[in-house]
Amino acid sequence: MEAQPEFQRIRESLPHWLETSRLTTSEGAVATYIPELAKIQADALGIHLMNGQGEFSSAGDCGFPFTMQSVSKVFTLILALMDRGEEEVFAKVGKEPTGDDFNSMLKLELVEPGIPFNPLINAGAITVSSLIRGRSSQEQSARILTFFRELANNESLDYDEKVFESELDSGHLNRSLGYFLKHNGVLEGSVEEVLHVYFRHCSIRATCADLARMGLVLAYDGTDPITGRNLIPRRFVQIAKTFMTTCGMYNASGEFAISVGLPAKSGVSGGILALVPGRYGIGIIGPALNEKGNSVAGVHLLQRMSRQFDWSLF
Repeated sequence: MEAQPEFQRIRESLPHWLETSRLTTSEGAVATYIPELAKIQADALGIHLMNGQGEFSSAGDCGFPFTMQSVSKVFTLILALMDRGEEEVFAKVGKEPTGDDFNSMLKLELVEPGIPFNPLINAGAITVSSLIRGRSSQEQSARILTFFRELANNESLDYDEKVFESELDSGHLNRSLGYFLKHNGVLEGSVEEVLHVYFRHCSIRATCADLARMGLVLAYDGTDPITGRNLIPRRFVQIAKTFMTTCGMYNASGEFAISVGLPAKSGVSGGILALVPGRYGIGIIGPALNEKGNSVAGVHLLQRMSRQFDWSLF
């Protein structure tokens, strides 16, 4: 059981901590390789934290929606595991960190058997997208959206069509990854259809509160503690949290494990989903990114909170 005095201290201190972390946004820049993301306010910063009793604390710019981008990869992995099982999924994608950029093609060419190193880099997430059950890309995308809505307890969760179209138009490197995976025999069927599924789930629009609620389900091993509904088998949550810890913050995951020590996943829109096992789900938006593609201010804020409350798993 979490100590109520801790939650009260979070509520009291969060606005001040957030404004201190906001000062670090000048050290980063918004992603521009997806043109629609370049329009986001660079100094925005917001956080929403929720506990297992449904109590929450929020501060800053947490009300505006943003696209999930790579945060979505955690949950498409879980859905693929629920659809296909571990053996089939991990025959197509590995389980190891890469140390390379999230959109790198390097190890697909250099390391046999030519499958992506893990499901959270772009090549791995594209592969995972192909494993979601459905008779068409539209049906696969519909199942993903339904699953996300269930986890967030929000039926209004939907796509940002402008970001989706922007990704379709500018996603040349991801398209290259898709065709290289096809060449390696990893992808079956139409590469363009798979990429539609991938771009679609990256462009699902959410708020910090949505990410916090989804993180809360992971924090409670697949059960929504507020409704009591079991939404994900515990084993698949274990797998997802392990990947979040080892690969979730791109090739800064080791540094993040040392400085924060929590399972987390970032996205290039500036979103971060983090969790304190058995206690909290956390959603953050901070569009100014560092050179590794993670929210500068979001990481700064999580680091301060983790040290203040001794949250690190290590």
